[in-house]
Amino acid sequence: MESREKTPTFNIRVVLQETGIKPHTLRAWERRYGLPQPERTSGGHRLYSQHDIEIIKWLMARQDEGLSISRAVDLWFTLEDEGEDPLATYHAEEQPIFSEAGITLTKVRDQWISKCLDFDEAGAESVLVQAFALYPIKTVCLEVLLAGAAHIGELWHQNKVTVQQEHFVSALVSKRLNALLAALPGPNRSGRILLAAPPNEVHDIPLLLLTVLLRYSGFKVVHLGANVPVVDLESTVDFIKPDLVVLGAQRLATASTLFDVAKFLQQKNVRVGYGGRPFNQNPSLRQHIPAYFLGDNLELGVQNILQIMTFNPPLPEVKPAPDTYKLLLSRYRLQRSYINLDAWQTLADEGIQQSFIFAANEGLSEAIEAALNLGDLSPVNNEILWALQLIQNHDMPEDWLPGYLDAYRQAVDKHLKGSSPISHCLEQVIEDLQETV
Repeated sequence: MESREKTPTFNIRVVLQETGIKPHTLRAWERRYGLPQPERTSGGHRLYSQHDIEIIKWLMARQDEGLSISRAVDLWFTLEDEGEDPLATYHAEEQPIFSEAGITLTKVRDQWISKCLDFDEAGAESVLVQAFALYPIKTVCLEVLLAGAAHIGELWHQNKVTVQQEHFVSALVSKRLNALLAALPGPNRSGRILLAAPPNEVHDIPLLLLTVLLRYSGFKVVHLGANVPVVDLESTVDFIKPDLVVLGAQRLATASTLFDVAKFLQQKNVRVGYGGRPFNQNPSLRQHIPAYFLGDNLELGVQNILQIMTFNPPLPEVKPAPDTYKLLLSRYRLQRSYINLDAWQTLADEGIQQSFIFAANEGLSEAIEAALNLGDLSPVNNEILWALQLIQNHDMPEDWLPGYLDAYRQAVDKHLKGSSPISHCLEQVIEDLQETV
């Protein structure tokens, strides 16, 4: 509809003929929900504008899509609060996004993913606006935004979507979460929580979503974002004096930097909670972190944070890294470049593409160094198996990986002067790969 005329012109008979709405229904909408809001003559008769008629048609169209009238009204006011014109966003004549009554979260998520993969920002936002009108904020955040972004990440891992699509989705999710943060009411719980990703951790969406959920639960939260240097975190901690610092890591390498940050904050008598993919996949790592493990999902994380903030439980017992690992880490760091060079030369002589060897050296040495720092080499196996799946899904030659790992193991033995826990770890990985490839 093109008209936006708001001058009252029509009496109720014209409105009924134009829209087909029942008189008692229209009066109930006006009385209960304040939509539409016709003016009255001096004699008390209602006068409607063309804009009022368009509102009525818009609400009726949303009902046809399966929304209750209360949800449709909520959607109207939500769009207006976000500075959008509902009549421009959803014309009554348009094909509805949710065309079935009782729309499920799975269908909502699938529709949002489809819009995202088409780079359709307006369409993706339209799906979210209607989803927030149908479901609680927490539900949409977890079941649509988080689960949808995770699914797209898995599609990238399977080489079914591009990195550009994955980055586009991440940007949309961050934008929506920041908008939610701006709209949430102020805190009503005591205490302050600081959230940050440790150095070199660039995946910030889980922490940003946790920030929304904590704010939604009434906590006062300060979110610092991704890749926070220790010096910046220290100055912020000293300034705001949080009751709890929450750290998140999504890679083994950043689980190691999280470990370093947690030890540093423990020395300053600051309570720390943490979580992330490496600790979910490798539960043995948790025994080395001097902090509270918050659980393997965000809902559990919010519950555990509430327990920590309320009852201040003692930290779990920490198992220090063996002294042999500390010594081995120092030696490995000194010899890392030589080990990588030997593996490079061995594989290059066999005709393996240099780009493969370079990427493998960087990833493997990073994982080994992180695992040694954490005091547990077992997660290296998971990192390599994950890399193998990536190799298979991106049509790279998978049969070269066991040979590469054996070349790397021989280089380790050469430069670290004999057998070591690293060699034993790589031997186990090679055995596992031979069963997989």
